[in-house]
Amino acid sequence: MNDFIMQAIASPWLYAVMFIVAVIDGFFPPIPSETVLVAAAAVAASTGGTNMLLLCAIAAIGAAIGDNIAFSIGRGVGIHRFRWMRRPRIAASFDWASRALDRSGAGLILGARYIPVGRVAVNMTAGALGYSRRRFMPLSAIAGAMWAAYSTGIGLIAGNIVKDSPLLGALIGIVLALVIGFVIDRIVTFRRRRRERADLSAELDAARASERIPTDAA
Repeated sequence: MNDFIMQAIASPWLYAVMFIVAVIDGFFPPIPSETVLVAAAAVAASTGGTNMLLLCAIAAIGAAIGDNIAFSIGRGVGIHRFRWMRRPRIAASFDWASRALDRSGAGLILGARYIPVGRVAVNMTAGALGYSRRRFMPLSAIAGAMWAAYSTGIGLIAGNIVKDSPLLGALIGIVLALVIGFVIDRIVTFRRRRRERADLSAELDAARASERIPTDAA
């Protein structure tokens, strides 16, 4: 198995696969681009058979293109047209993205790159809400580069932990990336819910205040 993995990582087709996967993952979350990049970096740390700078650059370019495709889909079809968009979790992600884009568009686009479902929701919502493409394109390029460097770094760390076993290094890297992604997702979800509760409380307070005004005036 280790020999097969090393041959696969050393193949020039790896770069093409990484690019395609990164592009598709930008608008279709089930495609695991992080897994491919982290695993490749982990194996490369053990074997040295891959140009990691080139692989990282290809992943970053593919990610930026995928994010811009999601942006274009959002601009073309919106975020409510299809049934899957109205599923509770997906609808909540779109709603959160709509609110957050109003407050901090740049920060959200950069940060959402690390959350598979979140980045698609944010980028499609940005397109649907008419966010400036001239602003979105450089932000997506920066986000893609940061994401690629982050994923590559995780893989290299995991690969250096177990240099004698490329397969184990790849598995450790993938698990580490999944754990970090899960933690980020939980933090974002917690902050979103806390913001929603604060907004609801503020709306209730405003409603109560408006109801008291006629009574006081009388």
